Amino acid sequence: MESVEGKPGNFKVTLISYPRYIDPVKCTGCGECAKHCPVTTLNLYNLGLDERKAAYIEYAQAVPLAFAIDPDTCIGCGLCEAMCLAKAINYDDTERRTTLSVGALILSPGSQGFDPSGLELLGYGRFSNVVTSEEFERILSASGPYRGHLMRPLDREGPRRIAWIQCVGSRDVNLCGNGYCSSVCCMYAIKEAMIAKEHSHGELDCTVFNIDMRTFGKDYEKYYQRAKDKSGVRFVKSRIHTIDEVRETGDLSIEYVDEGGELKRETFNMVVLSVGLRIPDSLLDLARRLGVEVNKYKFAATHPFSPVSTSRPGIFVSGVFQGPKDIPTSVTEASAAACAAATVLAEARGRDAKSIEMPVEIDVAEEEPRIGVFVCNCGINIGGVVDVPAVAEYAATLPNVVFTDQNLFTCSQDTQDKIKEVIKEKNLNRVVVASCSPRTHEQMFQETLQACGLNKYLFEMANIRNHNSWVHGNDPETATNKAKDLVRMAVARANLLKPLKEKRIPINRRGLVIGGGIAGMNAALGLADQGFEAVIVEKEAQLGGLARELTTTIEGEDIQAYLYELIEKVNQHKMIQVLTESLIVGFTGFKGNFTTEILVGPRMYERKIQHGVVIVATGANEYKPKEYLYGQDPRVMTQIELGKRLEVKGASDLKRVVMIQCVGSRNEENPNCSRVCCQSAVKNALHIKELNPDAEVYILYRDIRTYGLLEDYFTEARRKGVAFFRYHVDNPPVVESAREGVIVTFKDHLLQRDLQVPADLLALSSGMVPEDTEELASILKLPRNEEGYFIEAHVKLRPVDLANEGIFLCGTAHSPKLISETISQALAAASRATTFLSQPEIVLSAVTANVDQDRCAACLICVRACPYDVPRVNEKGASEIDEALCHGCGICAAECPAKAIQLNWYEDEQVLSKVEALLEGVL
Repeated sequence: MESVEGKPGNFKVTLISYPRYIDPVKCTGCGECAKHCPVTTLNLYNLGLDERKAAYIEYAQAVPLAFAIDPDTCIGCGLCEAMCLAKAINYDDTERRTTLSVGALILSPGSQGFDPSGLELLGYGRFSNVVTSEEFERILSASGPYRGHLMRPLDREGPRRIAWIQCVGSRDVNLCGNGYCSSVCCMYAIKEAMIAKEHSHGELDCTVFNIDMRTFGKDYEKYYQRAKDKSGVRFVKSRIHTIDEVRETGDLSIEYVDEGGELKRETFNMVVLSVGLRIPDSLLDLARRLGVEVNKYKFAATHPFSPVSTSRPGIFVSGVFQGPKDIPTSVTEASAAACAAATVLAEARGRDAKSIEMPVEIDVAEEEPRIGVFVCNCGINIGGVVDVPAVAEYAATLPNVVFTDQNLFTCSQDTQDKIKEVIKEKNLNRVVVASCSPRTHEQMFQETLQACGLNKYLFEMANIRNHNSWVHGNDPETATNKAKDLVRMAVARANLLKPLKEKRIPINRRGLVIGGGIAGMNAALGLADQGFEAVIVEKEAQLGGLARELTTTIEGEDIQAYLYELIEKVNQHKMIQVLTESLIVGFTGFKGNFTTEILVGPRMYERKIQHGVVIVATGANEYKPKEYLYGQDPRVMTQIELGKRLEVKGASDLKRVVMIQCVGSRNEENPNCSRVCCQSAVKNALHIKELNPDAEVYILYRDIRTYGLLEDYFTEARRKGVAFFRYHVDNPPVVESAREGVIVTFKDHLLQRDLQVPADLLALSSGMVPEDTEELASILKLPRNEEGYFIEAHVKLRPVDLANEGIFLCGTAHSPKLISETISQALAAASRATTFLSQPEIVLSAVTANVDQDRCAACLICVRACPYDVPRVNEKGASEIDEALCHGCGICAAECPAKAIQLNWYEDEQVLSKVEALLEGVL
């Protein structure tokens, strides 16, 4: 991107397209150019651990799936041009400029991993078996340099002991200048250790050397505990002194100081440096060209209350360029930025939209089945275990199979195009793909069929990865035979598949937002500012939620002033209706057409609201401690209470304050981290020091989790004299009440002795607990986890969607989070909801249950069995199932004693055909 001119709603963007020397439109992705290219260079995608050709493609699923020529490596021999049947080679390709007219911009340029070669003490670049975490990811990958086999670079031997060194390139202003925490390193180190254990052919000792383990995300703490307690990953609190190589073996000797101050040395076969995220200088140049401000670490400067807006109106940001973050947060923030951009573009919505015209569906109902079978290698995920050519050859012998093929990645774009060609050329009317999970790829393959004029339900998948190669990885013969069985079963069912018709229903373009806190109000504004009606249902008498108890953010922003402005904006918005003191008592309908029954207070009259989507923003509360004398001694309070006390009374009367972390979190009752507690403690500690520099502040912690840019405040607190002492979960602080103060006793691990501090005030960093939503979850039929938070559809791919279509989730109803993160997630939920509401109609799945009315005995078993309360007995005395409400779970069909219910696409004969095919030759 060379330049951006103009204003929101009317930008002129100049792009530079660098020469590829292979036309991406003409290129078919066949790979003949790379196959015959005589020149190799380091493969940067695999971080230099193997080589690639001068004619190359980044990876097998690249978009576009087109090769390019590296001009710095190419010797101009002309072989690729001679071999290219598509005539896609263009040696005269040049740099091109393109001008686009757009209304808004979203910056998501990503980041780079820190280069540790300048840190001599860690040995990177000097010792072959010291690798970065990015390199180790590629080593573990099926498309990596070693095809997923766990090997160390020096001698390709399988390691028996691997060490991870945390915070390389993060939390270090002295050696690298990056004072922030990169947020992702602790979790990916745990993940890599767990996966390494799975890839190892023997016992593998994994040790993670760390300062703090920052597993602050939803269920991250559970994953950490599982790695430690069940998988045997060792976690050592330490500071690394040096790494030396054992010359005879290539092993690595690590010298470190443990938390007790003792110098120790251990030897490992391999060392992985958990490198942080950094913004490259090229992005700093981009920011300058665009007129976007950045902070001292080169991340885009944003405000806590508008977290995806840059300093230049109309330009938004998401992902790591906004600040260090993990994948779920990046995906959430991307949707939030899309919502912010869509608000700018609302008036012009749909003006330049293009629709894809699908061909008229071919009627194949009366034709004999002509089945094509496509068997996937999935890199080495399948092909490394299963004899794929043998499976494809076997498939060709099955009834009505007229074509078979095998592919490296059947989900890649080139293979999709190939399948389309084969369907037309061979006149196929059924397709079977033997690959991975239908959950992730079935829809894509069905769309391929539709593009050829075939009904999408004439498709079947055999999962020969999850159900086979991953299970029988050590027994290729069994895996191959099982793959043949699975393909035979899939073909048997494909022979019986019938075309099914899907219904189209108009959408009610109104959204219902449950909860009137910061999340709910921002979600409602996200809908309303795009022209969609929003109704907020709040059970309390006023809007605001937990935010009404808060004072300032850690950055110093006034929460109450923001809340007042937000409430005013909501109340004055013509597209938003607010119902306070209201309770949801009934909920019916389906995506796009819901009806919610509400008791509206204070008189509690009943009202029904029709709407197309739901956004759940029910919020959370501060945990009220049962420990440490809370409620018994007035000098013991929570961090929220301390924040309000400091605003009212100041800190001049405080000589000594102790804070205890992880109160009500990371325990048996609530195993997860509450995410906000560490920053709350640091914020209040800094406030005390600002008001009374002579006050002593002690923070007793297990792991300090000031992730991302919050680390600067932790550093500042230490610089201002706040004392931090770690305690272990099996030896927590002891609190006693005395006349001279609250006596707190804890162990100093450096001194190896107990310390006793008489405090004027004890602040407990209480965790978050979700609102009591048991009844609401039952009414809406929404899943919650053991802690009471709602469960999203997919932690990474769909972080604000619920499993029930048309219902979305945001804020602390999802999990504990900061206000800035709550706002981002609220905008993300609104973005996902408007994606739905902006459609004129929805297409209902044909996978629904239907009742043979003549066979139904009205026994009511289906009525009782259905988890969604869909079946009803009609006036004729027979069960009736509304296909718009049916979720296609099949429970009713399975339970019906008269076999009067069939589930489309899973009819009895189709299911039994697979069983019979499996038992063929056995019975």
